Amino acid sequence: MTLTQMFEPSAVAVVGASKVEGKIGYEAMANAALFDGPVYPVNPSASGELFGSEFVSSVTDIDDDVDLALCCVPGPAVPDVLEECGEAGVGAVVLYSSGFAEAGDEGEELQETIVEIADEHGISLLGPNTSGFLVPARNLRCSFASGVEEIPAGNTAILAQSGGVAHTLAYQSRRQGRGISAMVGLGNRANVGFAETIEYFDGDENTDAIVLHVEGTDDGRGLLEACRASDTPVIAYKVGQSDVGDFAESHTGALTGDHELYTAGFAQYGTPTVDATDDLMDAAAALGDCPTPDGPNVGVVTAQAGPGIIITDRIQRAGGRLPKLSESTQERVDEILPGVTYADNPVDTGRPMPEFGEIVTAVAEDDRIDIVLVYELFEEALGLPVEDLDGLAERVGKPVLFATEGIEETLAEEREALEAAGVPTFATPERAADAAGTLARYAQLQAGQPATDGGTGTTPTVGDAAEPEVTADE
Repeated sequence: MTLTQMFEPSAVAVVGASKVEGKIGYEAMANAALFDGPVYPVNPSASGELFGSEFVSSVTDIDDDVDLALCCVPGPAVPDVLEECGEAGVGAVVLYSSGFAEAGDEGEELQETIVEIADEHGISLLGPNTSGFLVPARNLRCSFASGVEEIPAGNTAILAQSGGVAHTLAYQSRRQGRGISAMVGLGNRANVGFAETIEYFDGDENTDAIVLHVEGTDDGRGLLEACRASDTPVIAYKVGQSDVGDFAESHTGALTGDHELYTAGFAQYGTPTVDATDDLMDAAAALGDCPTPDGPNVGVVTAQAGPGIIITDRIQRAGGRLPKLSESTQERVDEILPGVTYADNPVDTGRPMPEFGEIVTAVAEDDRIDIVLVYELFEEALGLPVEDLDGLAERVGKPVLFATEGIEETLAEEREALEAAGVPTFATPERAADAAGTLARYAQLQAGQPATDGGTGTTPTVGDAAEPEVTADE
C-alpha cells in the first residue's frame, strides 16, 4: 500500500456528487473543485455540469487515470463503489459515511467486507466515518466542511482519530497564523491508520512536525514503532484520562485502553504528550520551526517580573529545568545592563530596553542553556528585538521562543517578522512555558532519559512490562 495516490493524486473523482447544496456530495465537490488537477463528479442519477465538470455515471467511465475517489454514498452502497474503483485502477478512497465498526456487529461486518475488497484491489481507505483530509500546498481539500479553503499551508501535519478534532486543530492553526502541511481525519482506520500516515508524512518535505490526536487503537505497537522510527518530531494528545470508553467506541470504534499505559508507552518510544489542543499546536510550532534542543535546560529572559514568575513556575512543572547561568554570562549581562533587576536565570530587565536583544543573545550563547524563552510586554516606542533574534536560533543551534502581548494591531507586523525569522511567538506566558516544557521533555525522551509528564506533573513508570500491554486495547 502506498499513500502517494491519496495525498498526491493526479485526478480526483467525487462519487455521489450532488447538485443539492448542503448534501455531503455537494460540499465535498465544492471543496474538491479547488484542486489544480481534474475533478470528476460521479453520479448515475445526475446529468449536466457541477463546478464546470460533466457528470459521469461511474468511475469506470472516466477516460483518465484517477488516483483518488471521494466516496459520498451511504454505507451499504460502499462495497459496489469500491469494486468499481478497483476496476478503474483507483488507488485511494476517502469514505465519509458512518455505520461501520462504530455501529455494532452489522457495521463491523460491513467494514470487514470493504477492507477485503480494498485489499484485493490494493486500495488505501481513509475512514470510514471521517470528514476527510487537507493538503493546502497542493490545493487538495478533500473535506465536506465549510471554510477549509481558508486554511493556509504550513509545516505541521495533523493526524487525528476524530475528523472533528482534525478540523478544530486546522482552524486553530489558521487563527494562530501558522498553517498546516496536512490535516487527516483517520476515522475508523479501516486500512489506513496512524502508522501508515506517520510514515508518509515523515517523508514529506513540507512537514517539520507531526501531531497526533489519539482516542485508542488496536495496533498500539504499530503506532509507537512509527513514532520512534520518525525522523520528524511527533507530539501526541491522548484523550481518555476519565471513563469515556463507550462514547469513544461509538465515535470511531476506538477502544480507549488504559490512559497511563498509553502515555508511558509514548514516553518509552520518545514521544512527548500534551493535554490540550492549543498545547499540541504550540508544541508543533516549537519543534517544527526551531532546532532540536540537546537537553531540558531553559534560559528565561523577561522584561517584566510578574510574567517571568509565571513562566519560571510553569516551565518547571511542564518538564523543563532552569539552571544557574555561568559566571561569565552573568558578568556579560551586568556589563550590558549594569544593575539589572535580576541577572541570573531568569534574567529580569524590568522593562524592554534597547539592549534587550543583546541580553537574549548572551543567554542563548551560554553553554548551560538548551532552550531560550523570552517574554516582553510590547512597547511601541521600543518594538521587538527582531534584528538581534533573526538567525540566532540557527547560529546557536537552540530553540528560541518568544511570548509577547499588547494591542494586536500595533504589534502584529513585528510579531510576523519574528515568526519569519524562525522564532515562534505565543500570546500568553503559560503557552510559551508549556511549549518550552514540551521541548525539554522531547530532548530528554530522545536521549532515553525519563521526563516529567507536563500534563500530570508525574513521571510515568516506563518499563518492559508496560510495552506489550499498550499494544492492544483492553
